[in-house]
Amino acid sequence: MEAVNGLIRARMASEHAPRIPEVTQHLVEAGGKRLRPMLTLAAAELCGYDGPYHIHLAATVEFIHTATLLHDDVVDESEKRRGRPTANLLWDNKSSVLVGDYLFSRSFQLMVETGNLRVLDILANASATIAEGEVLQLTAAQDLATDESVYLQVVRGKTAALFSAATEVGGVIAGAPEAQVKALFAYGDALGIAFQIVDDLLDYQGVSGATGKNIGDDFRERKLTLPLIKAVAKADAEERAFWSRTIEKGDQREGDLEQAIALLHKHGALSDARADALGYAAAAREALTVLPAHPLRDMLDALAEFVVSRIN
Repeated sequence: MEAVNGLIRARMASEHAPRIPEVTQHLVEAGGKRLRPMLTLAAAELCGYDGPYHIHLAATVEFIHTATLLHDDVVDESEKRRGRPTANLLWDNKSSVLVGDYLFSRSFQLMVETGNLRVLDILANASATIAEGEVLQLTAAQDLATDESVYLQVVRGKTAALFSAATEVGGVIAGAPEAQVKALFAYGDALGIAFQIVDDLLDYQGVSGATGKNIGDDFRERKLTLPLIKAVAKADAEERAFWSRTIEKGDQREGDLEQAIALLHKHGALSDARADALGYAAAAREALTVLPAHPLRDMLDALAEFVVSRIN
């Protein structure tokens, strides 16, 4: 990870535009978990890789992630990320979008340096899938007709695609057998879905300081996340009118967040979503059984447990 951080710092430098490292550094050094690059390093090492390029791929994955965060905060008009003011708030939307574009470009340069066409294919596809997921969310997020299958499509795009690419490329660069590469993909996919469901749950039952975002942000931003989708599916006519007013029409009033949370509890939406997250974490752990016994396999197993421990 030290080598990855060193490469990230070196590649986010810009001779001609000092704002690029300023904006990037603000986000990269805000104390994120660095989960995705860690997954790439662990997958490569678990599969016996001893070359230099897992460092490049881990930095690539973090650059793609950081670029999407910069763009997301502009789209969502967010003011807080990892407990700190967002880049778009400190600088402006233009800087956030353009620096995000720069990081995407840098990520492709890093990919090419590995000289592995399959790795390039996986990460390029993941980048397209992430953008697709974000666009789908724009149309689905405020539509009460959005069901769990559409939600899953959004999550597989905007979150799980990068998790699964991060683990898959680790196996590919190591030249692992196809069954192991598939297992790493399956692990990353299930882990990413569990991670996002937990994130959606914490928006309604987390502690602001611990989550680094404000409680109820998703509600205020009118995002139809899994807990809401479950509550809407069980809503009576009066409750449906409430969701229509607050989410579809965006007419939110004093006390609406409290009422939303009360409805989530009434219909068991939070506990049902939690059960789903635990199910995906279990699927992630099951996928690992194909991989060779190794302390890093145990670490990946523990990571799947840790991701859902935030809602225990």
